[in-house]
Amino acid sequence: MASPTSRLSIPGSRSFRNYNIPRGGSPRLERSDSPVSTGHPRRSASGGRYGRGTSLSRDESEFDDEASSGFRYAVQIPATPDFQNMSGSVQASERTPNVRPMSPAIAGKAEQQFVQSTIFTGGFNSVTRGHVMEKMMEIEGNHPQLACARGTSCAVNGCDGKSLRDERGEELFPCECNFRICRDCYLEALGTPAAKCPGCREDYKTADESPRNANFQALPTIEMNPGRMDRRLSLLRSNKPGTLVGTDFDHSRWLYETKGTYGYGNAVWPKDDGYSKDGGGGMGAPPAKFVDKSKKPLSRKISISPGILSPYRLLVLIRMVVLALFLAWRVTHNNPDAMWLWGMSVVCEIWFAFSWILDQLPKLCPINRTTDLTVLKEKFEMPSPQNPDGRSDLPGVDVFVSSADPEKEPPLTTGNTILSILAADYPLEKLSCYLSDDGGSLLSFEALAEAASFSRVWVPFCRKHTIEPRNPETYFLLKGDPTKNKVRPDFVKDRRRVKREYDEFKVRINGLPDAIRRRSDAYNAHEELRAKRAQMESGLDPMEPLKVPKATWMADGTHWPGTWTQSGKEHGRGDHAGIIQVMLAPPTHEPLLGSDDEENIIDTTGIDIRLPMLVYVSREKRPGYDHNKKAGAMNALVRTSAIMSNGPFILNLDCDHYIYNSLALREAMCFFMDRGGDRLCYIQFPQRFEGVDPNDRYANHNTVFFDVNMRALDGLQGPVYVGTGCVFRRIALYGFDPPRYKEHPGCWESICCPGRKKKKVVKREAEINALNGGVVSDEGDDELEAMMLPKRYGDSTRFCESIPVAQFQGLPLADHGVKNGRPPGALTLAREPLDATIVAEAINVISCFYEDKTEWGGRVGWIYGSVTEDVVTGFRMHNRGWRSIYCVTKRDAFRGTAPINLTDRLHQVLRWATGSVEIFFSRNNALLASPRLKFLQRIAYLNVGIYPFTSIFLLVYCFLPALSLFSGQFIVYQLNITFLIYLLTITVTLCMLAILEVKWSGITLEEWWRNEQFWVIGGTSAHLAAVFQGFLKVIAGVDISFTLTSKATGDEAGDEFADLYVVKWSALMIPPITIMITNVMAIAVGTSRQIYSTIPEWSKLIGGVFFSLWVLSHLYPFAKGLMGRKGKTPTIIYVWSGLLSVIISLIWVYVNPPSGSTASGGSFTFP
Repeated sequence: MASPTSRLSIPGSRSFRNYNIPRGGSPRLERSDSPVSTGHPRRSASGGRYGRGTSLSRDESEFDDEASSGFRYAVQIPATPDFQNMSGSVQASERTPNVRPMSPAIAGKAEQQFVQSTIFTGGFNSVTRGHVMEKMMEIEGNHPQLACARGTSCAVNGCDGKSLRDERGEELFPCECNFRICRDCYLEALGTPAAKCPGCREDYKTADESPRNANFQALPTIEMNPGRMDRRLSLLRSNKPGTLVGTDFDHSRWLYETKGTYGYGNAVWPKDDGYSKDGGGGMGAPPAKFVDKSKKPLSRKISISPGILSPYRLLVLIRMVVLALFLAWRVTHNNPDAMWLWGMSVVCEIWFAFSWILDQLPKLCPINRTTDLTVLKEKFEMPSPQNPDGRSDLPGVDVFVSSADPEKEPPLTTGNTILSILAADYPLEKLSCYLSDDGGSLLSFEALAEAASFSRVWVPFCRKHTIEPRNPETYFLLKGDPTKNKVRPDFVKDRRRVKREYDEFKVRINGLPDAIRRRSDAYNAHEELRAKRAQMESGLDPMEPLKVPKATWMADGTHWPGTWTQSGKEHGRGDHAGIIQVMLAPPTHEPLLGSDDEENIIDTTGIDIRLPMLVYVSREKRPGYDHNKKAGAMNALVRTSAIMSNGPFILNLDCDHYIYNSLALREAMCFFMDRGGDRLCYIQFPQRFEGVDPNDRYANHNTVFFDVNMRALDGLQGPVYVGTGCVFRRIALYGFDPPRYKEHPGCWESICCPGRKKKKVVKREAEINALNGGVVSDEGDDELEAMMLPKRYGDSTRFCESIPVAQFQGLPLADHGVKNGRPPGALTLAREPLDATIVAEAINVISCFYEDKTEWGGRVGWIYGSVTEDVVTGFRMHNRGWRSIYCVTKRDAFRGTAPINLTDRLHQVLRWATGSVEIFFSRNNALLASPRLKFLQRIAYLNVGIYPFTSIFLLVYCFLPALSLFSGQFIVYQLNITFLIYLLTITVTLCMLAILEVKWSGITLEEWWRNEQFWVIGGTSAHLAAVFQGFLKVIAGVDISFTLTSKATGDEAGDEFADLYVVKWSALMIPPITIMITNVMAIAVGTSRQIYSTIPEWSKLIGGVFFSLWVLSHLYPFAKGLMGRKGKTPTIIYVWSGLLSVIISLIWVYVNPPSGSTASGGSFTFP
């Protein structure tokens, strides 16, 4: 099917380069072997350059009427290295026999320069438009990778366009006469029959390409032979004989027959000076230079000391036995005086025991891990026979940063996160960063442009002086001596200059909202004057009101294609086009060293000043489509990045989580590139938080979960995915199964329905085989494959072609003992430069209709249908048999912020608990998991879905002490020695387990106690509301929606923890307040009863008071949060407390009236 013609249309004041995209198909740009001159005018100093500047400014408004009346130009896209049939084509020569073709080397650089300065928009039922921006922000930058960077003007008379520049910022001369010319003038000159240079008036004589141009080659594909069997993904290759890279290596035979060395921890591992100098073999001889490093592991598993783990497991077993005996005793010894009290307590205790077992069983196998970054560098970045130049052979990484609302997620925080990513210690050409702005806000767009501009100063500064952390806000606020371990004499001077630049950067970011408002008001006022003038000239009634949209304007004087401040048609939060802007172009393959130029803020001599690629993405949103919140935005980034960079690994971060350890990505690669790393779906890092109060009142650090539960899960099938700070394998997100996995049916399926299971496995293998390009049958496999790809991934051909490339690049090296590996040196070649067709295809895959009738959100990508899409996505991967790793680094890998306000914290917990309830009532319930999910891992996921339901029993149990004191009864008939021994044993074993957990996890007892306190606070408030909302969704179909937590602080300026004392009323506070008031009143009533009683029963009083104090001690942080600071407790707290006290008193008087009175009246007297 022929692609539609690409044309440039200029309708009124909103003109864009239009790349026509057929609905349901990939965008196709018309290419010709040589550009044909269409006589399109160039922008001069006094006029409009429509051929290049594909939008009209206000000064060009006099041409609007002419432009809108069929004023069209054909757009000819120049050649790029991935499109080499621009010359020599018979068909092309027939069309344009006298046209000179463009040099492919110049075409690639010119096209990337065009993409770098163009914002692309498009979406469903619309054309893809490329708008060339004159400037992106008020202050232009001069870095060669920066979008709209400053440059020299074209030397053609009447043209003020920017001359051609290469990816290093150096001027590019198509002719030997070194005549400066812009892209469009060059295309026009080639389009003439003479094809002469405007400078020397001679035929174009292209100079020889520089040596580095040869580096721009396509990456090697996975196919070694053109046969169909070799085109398969290697996910299934290891299960087929004859398709492995090499034969298996016998480690034991090599180790003991040759007395060689291998790995860590072997008996024959030599000392540092254990090699002999005589050059002999065996233990005395040094290993070969390139062979030795291939045998060293990149990571090691460190088991917990048996002296800690064995007693820990024994205590778990003892406590389980004691719990069973205690529950049996409780069931058989009731309280005849208060059966209702006894029955409620027994039911709650049985559930608590069951919940504790679910939480404790997955903790039986905790482990620690460590990495060796030195070995990683030796294997992937040092010279070797396969990589003589020592170029980096590490795979690419795409970093996703998600943002939705710049008002609640400050742009300065997002900018600091972006800067920490751009400064990460990872090969620049292998690193790409994507910001997903789900709100389509111009504020986020210009803030990102400011961050990209400041990165040209910050990133070289970090590399020059080895700065840690590489978040400028955190770095400049560090306490202590900043000169520690700094050896360069110019460090103090550089730091002072960079600090000043950062302060100016913050001021510009803070002033962006007001600058955008003033700019938009000025442009809108001018548009209203134009409309008024046109109304008067047309003879219409001047008193008739005008309908001029209140648009939001970009810095170059054109409409912002995203969300306007005052929402309009196709410019609202849920109704705007898809937007892609390359803020920082892909870096060169060769280092670009700086200089001591006076224009530079710091001296960058000998420092690589290249920057990773940075892309702004805002997916298309239209009314009537379910955009699936954050999960939908992440899937849009997955597809966009696959088209533009296709890194085999993906790191996702929230906008308030930044890279605290610049080596974090290398730490993750140590696991992925190690033996067996091809079976890992993701590497989860712990979440660490800043800005939390020193006492951690509301357990914001969550250390028990991240340092106890997650470490323990690492010893099973791997930790759960927690939403941020996670490095994914891209093909694991695509729904593939892990390599070398054998299907083992469960016992129930083997006994009851073995045939059904076998058919299911065969069908599944056939499906995956067909998807991977394998041979399913002799006939019809091509048709089956063609039908399955669009159904699963959509109709983007380029995206489907990127899947095997990502799979191949993510494999570890084919060393000894590594199955299914890639050859060394395969990833040392440069990537292809970006061109307009690539970005247009990326626009297509973020359109709102692209996921229709596909498996995105169901089996592919982030999973839809839950507010906790992170847990569900990780569960689906584990359910397919993948493994995950928990990476705890010595220096925190990532850090972020956490809500320290009580109300915000409760709403955060409410969201998590609601997602867990949704999981329990969905097909993602662990009870319905496949046999590939290990037993203890299944228990862990089952606990994820069940733990909110504990709140029902916890709420009842917190009221039992008060009911006991009010009624004068207790949960047992009498406090005998058996009950006390059971209670003491259960309590002591719990405390001993806590001490041992502290030993092997590294947390403190205070953190453990804070976690216990907030478990009660959250269980009696947020978890209870989550269960209620979950039942509403299941029974009544009521959808659950949440808003972002505001990052606003308290009223007191200069107090870092002012927000801690701000009391924001929420209905979630009612149950805990009621529990506290009831227990306090019960203690007073119970004590008074025993004091005035003729025959006091002190044992029952002591039991009730003890448990009431136990409840109140857990709710103490909640009560402290309600008090605020300096007597600023809100009046509503006193109102609710008094109201609840009166209600509770009246209810109890009615239920249990005093002696000598009736339920309907009488006076109260103490017994």
